Amino acid sequence: MSSEHRTYSHKDDDPHLTDDDLAQKVLRFLRYATFIDTSDMDVIALGTMVVLSGTVPREADIACAGEAAASVIGVQSVENRLTARPGEAPG
Repeated sequence: MSSEHRTYSHKDDDPHLTDDDLAQKVLRFLRYATFIDTSDMDVIALGTMVVLSGTVPREADIACAGEAAASVIGVQSVENRLTARPGEAPG
């Protein structure tokens, strides 16, 4: 994991975050809790709804990222627009 990114911590469990703060929290959690390459992933939050977009290495990572994002405290719904990168090995 790259040291340039802030690490998710339990201090991030504030249930009242929305918009950019919530999006950053979700992205930190995905980096912390999954082994998914998030370098081509974008997270946008509109209130308490989170939109995941971009690409992930494997098809299986799409559902994993969506479930992990939905488990973040403060997230009410997730719209998962992730796609698997062409030419990557199936998961």
